[in-house]
Amino acid sequence: MRYDDKDEWLEERLTRHDGWIKEGKIPTSSKVIPLRESLSGQQWVLPTQQVYEIIRNARSFALAPCGCRTRYQRCDNPLEVCLYINDVADKMVVEGKARNISLDEAKERLKLANEHGLVHLTFYKPDQFIYALCSCCKCCCHDLQFMTKYHRPDLIAHADYVAEVDPSACLQCGTCVERCVFGAQGNNGEAVVFNENKCYGCGLCVTTCPSGAIRMKLRRG
Repeated sequence: MRYDDKDEWLEERLTRHDGWIKEGKIPTSSKVIPLRESLSGQQWVLPTQQVYEIIRNARSFALAPCGCRTRYQRCDNPLEVCLYINDVADKMVVEGKARNISLDEAKERLKLANEHGLVHLTFYKPDQFIYALCSCCKCCCHDLQFMTKYHRPDLIAHADYVAEVDPSACLQCGTCVERCVFGAQGNNGEAVVFNENKCYGCGLCVTTCPSGAIRMKLRRG
């Protein structure tokens, strides 16, 4: 399957999510959660906006292969990176589709996802509770495909944080450009440039900036 082929599975999913949003059953399809490492030193970080805190406070959670990546197989990123929470986690384990893991193993999985440049997204059920947290790539993830293929950025809620770049400390290495799946970090042919309006606050650029020129700040407005 070519990336630009008609995709009935993806389109059916888009129609379903649009219906849920129109009916007020979910606020968005998903929300970006910043990497905890990118927020280190920030004492005012809200626990619900940190991936570790979401799973630590869950009654139960389970790990499963990424359904989107298994379906499309467009990259060699890790498959076992989807974390299901509470009742959905219990159901997935009973059905043999996921396995219970320790909090330490969950943290290791999230660390692995960061190393591969995957974006943490929380997903909503129609009654507006978070049921899963997956680490997503732009070539396979259904929500990131909604954004790139169908031009629907409204379906993904940005984190409450945004990157801030210190141009004087930037080495112009371009590492952040390669890491950013939202196109916020780019190159104009002469220098690395940052577009705050495109930043979803995932923190991937922060964790690999060799000079520490990028940090996360609380988003205003």
